Amino acid sequence: MVKDSQSKWQENAEFWDDYMGESSNRFHRELIRPYTEKLLDVKKGQMILDIACGNGNFSRRLAELGAMVTAFDYSPKMIERAKLRSEEYLNCIDYKVMDATNYHSLIELGNEKFDSAVANMALMDVAEITPLIKALQKLLKPNGSFVFSIVHPCFQTPGIRKIHETEDMNGEVITRNSIQISSYLTPKPYKAIGIKGQPTPHLMFHRSLSFYLDLFFSSNFVLDGIEEPSFKKEKEDHKFDWYEIPPVIILRFRKL
Repeated sequence: MVKDSQSKWQENAEFWDDYMGESSNRFHRELIRPYTEKLLDVKKGQMILDIACGNGNFSRRLAELGAMVTAFDYSPKMIERAKLRSEEYLNCIDYKVMDATNYHSLIELGNEKFDSAVANMALMDVAEITPLIKALQKLLKPNGSFVFSIVHPCFQTPGIRKIHETEDMNGEVITRNSIQISSYLTPKPYKAIGIKGQPTPHLMFHRSLSFYLDLFFSSNFVLDGIEEPSFKKEKEDHKFDWYEIPPVIILRFRKL
């Protein structure tokens, strides 16, 4: 499963980099970046680990905020693209090709080296996350934090149905958006399309919220920050507005 997941991302890497470009897409700009920055609270000179960094969009942002960044991805093509886009930042970003499921490779990055770690929309793409969480206990400094965003496991489950309803109520047309979920608790791998037109579907791994919480708590982390961002309500496009159902969740766990 790990090798299959990695090969899919290697195949999609160039397409994703071309699509995301220098500034990423609206989803990342409006939902992921601002709330992740809020929870990370980056200070100049901090050492930060960017996990599954992709083409380095957020790594470069961390560098702009004054951090010294170690960034890795298991796709060599992604890291190649990240380096090409980051030539002016290479004095403060160290890009590496690494596997987030390999505990022994991870801990070689340094004992208690990092003030914080971050993973943007990545953990649900990693086949096995336990080695990473265990490694972070060693990689982070005392009181260090790990901030990560994932598709919201409560509202973005495999097989979800999105429902749009229209009702004429007392002379006024009312619209509602809702979701229908048939499974949630059982962890499940599934194929997904993140960007329309990508060369091949990639593997995603559904895990319940309690799965994540139990894993971190058993690894001596405490949850001390959470955000559930959603797009703002837009009057001109209210028929297809899902602003009451957050598509992502961003969590901050702190090392005890």
